[in-house]
Amino acid sequence: MDQFIIDQVSMTLKAVPYHLARSFFIPQENDETKEFRAKVGYICGVCHPHEEFDLLKEANIEWARFDIPFPFEKDGSVSGSYEDFKARCKSYRDNGMKVMAVSPFPKHFVEAGMDTRGNDANLKKVAEFLIEDLQGYVNGIQISNEAGIPHFTLPYTVEECAGYIGKTAMYMYPKRGDIVIGYNSAGPQADLHVRMKPWFKYMDYVGFDLYMGCFMNMPGFLWVFDALARYLWSLSGKPILLEEFGYIGDGAPKTKAQKIEILKRYGVSSEKEAYADIVSFVDKLPKNFRELIRFTQPDESKQGDRIFKSDLVNHFYCELPRITKIPGFPHTPEGQAKFFKVMIPRLHEKKFMAGSIVYCWADSDSCYMCGQHDCPTETRWGLVDRFANPKPSFYAVREAFGKIRGKS
Repeated sequence: MDQFIIDQVSMTLKAVPYHLARSFFIPQENDETKEFRAKVGYICGVCHPHEEFDLLKEANIEWARFDIPFPFEKDGSVSGSYEDFKARCKSYRDNGMKVMAVSPFPKHFVEAGMDTRGNDANLKKVAEFLIEDLQGYVNGIQISNEAGIPHFTLPYTVEECAGYIGKTAMYMYPKRGDIVIGYNSAGPQADLHVRMKPWFKYMDYVGFDLYMGCFMNMPGFLWVFDALARYLWSLSGKPILLEEFGYIGDGAPKTKAQKIEILKRYGVSSEKEAYADIVSFVDKLPKNFRELIRFTQPDESKQGDRIFKSDLVNHFYCELPRITKIPGFPHTPEGQAKFFKVMIPRLHEKKFMAGSIVYCWADSDSCYMCGQHDCPTETRWGLVDRFANPKPSFYAVREAFGKIRGKS
């Protein structure tokens, strides 16, 4: 994991400033971006929706983004989960919506016995099967997800993942028909994008995800969205798609006393005590959290740092630190709505932008990363609550997307 971070920081510091500066002196459009908007329109989407089609349409959401299960069983037969995925895509199509599908991650290939490292035949088989079989079912494909983030990348390296993404696009590109294909990153990730340059010719768009003021224990700012979009436009010359963006609608910092009480649940009264017997401590964590720590940091001697010195500490304490926000945008339902009201038109006015996909449709009962019900980090992103009741952000998105799509 340490090498992931070193690579990301090193290449970002080298590549971003030049391309960011350059972006202010190049036109905001080229033939590709004009053609993309003419062919596809501006993508107004949401991640991981439920099949609440009337509500989705009311919110002026046209695109749904969700994952493609690995298409094959170990015996080579088509998987049942993949067939269910296709049926789900058909339901969106039949209800007048479009699908941006996220292709399997490297670990899914490995788990299926189809590791692509040194075996292009495996990659070619899956890539060509998906692009041919999904004609008429999906309208866009995002190849893998946030390569460079450990739990999406391992057991591959960033370099191996870049090759995997690029070759997937190469195999899909000539067979893609009306399906647009591309990839995404988490923030700037110059370590990934610099490695992707030889493969840009096979991409219809380049995407990025950004969650300012939500994850890292530092303030976020709206201008960072502008800067990163411009940097990627300068680097790639491709239409830029914000594949995921959002703002947590609830959450607060914990007091020192509250944190001690949380530590006591696991048999310690301080982080220092947790470090003293980290193996036992990790054993007591919720199943999802325990597995995440061990997968992303197999070195037991470093697992304490993985919990307490990374953004996972917010998961452990189920908090949003006081400085983790965008100034003027509190982590409240109203602050979340204000974020979308400001951010969506701000993105759309940039002519190189291909669209923006909101994360996400509904609040969650529990955090998919740590498994805790009271963790705000992955449970309060929704435009609707867990019972499909619209939140203030629903109406903000409805208004913003409605103006883009020429609807009231």
